Amino acid sequence: MRHAWIDASAGVAGDMLLAALHDAGAGLEALRAAVEAVVPGSVEISVRTVSRAGLRALKADVRPVAGDLPHRAWRGIRDMLAVADLRPGVRDRAVAVFGRLAEAEAAVHGVAADEVHFHEVGALDSIADVVGVCAALDDLDVSTVSAGEVALGSGRVRTAHGELPVPAPAVAELSRGWRVRSGGPGELATPTGMAVIRALAGRCEDLPPMSPVAIGVGAGGRDTPGRPNVVRVFVGAVDPVAAAQPAVLLEANVDDLDPRLWPGVIEGLMAAGASDAWLVPILMKKGRPAQTLSVLCEPSAVGALRARIFRDTSTLGVRESPRAKTALPRLFVAVEVGGVAVPIKVGHLDGVIVQVMPEFADVAALAARQGRPERAVLQEALAAAAASGLAVGALLPTGLEPGPRSGGSGGE
Repeated sequence: MRHAWIDASAGVAGDMLLAALHDAGAGLEALRAAVEAVVPGSVEISVRTVSRAGLRALKADVRPVAGDLPHRAWRGIRDMLAVADLRPGVRDRAVAVFGRLAEAEAAVHGVAADEVHFHEVGALDSIADVVGVCAALDDLDVSTVSAGEVALGSGRVRTAHGELPVPAPAVAELSRGWRVRSGGPGELATPTGMAVIRALAGRCEDLPPMSPVAIGVGAGGRDTPGRPNVVRVFVGAVDPVAAAQPAVLLEANVDDLDPRLWPGVIEGLMAAGASDAWLVPILMKKGRPAQTLSVLCEPSAVGALRARIFRDTSTLGVRESPRAKTALPRLFVAVEVGGVAVPIKVGHLDGVIVQVMPEFADVAALAARQGRPERAVLQEALAAAAASGLAVGALLPTGLEPGPRSGGSGGE
């Protein structure tokens, strides 16, 4: 199992990531086979060596060879991926990327995610970019992904909706909770590239402590003097103990907020990028019962979360203190419960499973649909996980396919 870190400091696009992962060792035939499974006989993929501001890089050329509908709805792309002959990990990652993109487009246009019609990202070449990137990660045996700060660009760009400011609305929506900057003129981050990072990268970080075994460089279309237009991908092993990540703890004591508001406050903070958020009962001066709100987050998210605490609670002050967080590497593996796939969060260390837990939001949803007790569905999910070899103290099964992460809390 390997980790991939994406350097998007000069921008990011789907074809750039595709080329970088191939340069890092992903087999071109594996990428072509996955794309062929989704859109058979429709796309040709070739790779060539180019120079970007004097640096060598690979450029991926993805060319449609068949007619294509001008727009595709998210549900249509999802159906295409569902029936394609793909490895489960490739399919799950591709669904996650397009799902994240659909959510962003839905927020921008004020429609339901299932009703989103993709324009720029609905074409064959963009479907090939996403599926190809997911197949490349699978071919490289990459189980976890992280990425650094993303350059978005500046100026204006022409789209199917007319001339829009950079970053385009979907890219801006996808950048929520991530560390971004302008980085230069023009559109440097595309919706497809940003969706790949937000759906597949578990955290925003500078290059983590790792032992790289391969480094790939993927080129964008423009050759900009003085600024190499490339994405780099580092692939290698990460020591989960040594790689403690910087974090910030935000705290506020609150004694005058209607307690019915707290669930919404916590949910809002999690949605805004908090790693975790919780309440602790305390006794304040003059014997007043109160709550300490604690929010753990990455340094890049402090400003947005601090502002949200002031907006959503009655506190007059927020304390901040630095922390270090060591997170176990984890996989989300789908098991079948009552004919429905339920994601199981598997934490592991040195090849041994140390935590196994179904995502409770999925358990609760399944219990509600079937009219059964949540307790019974939870027990069945744990039993199904154990039957698949996912038990505390067991060796991590070889060839384990990572499944999608659900909308659960994902607490650290």
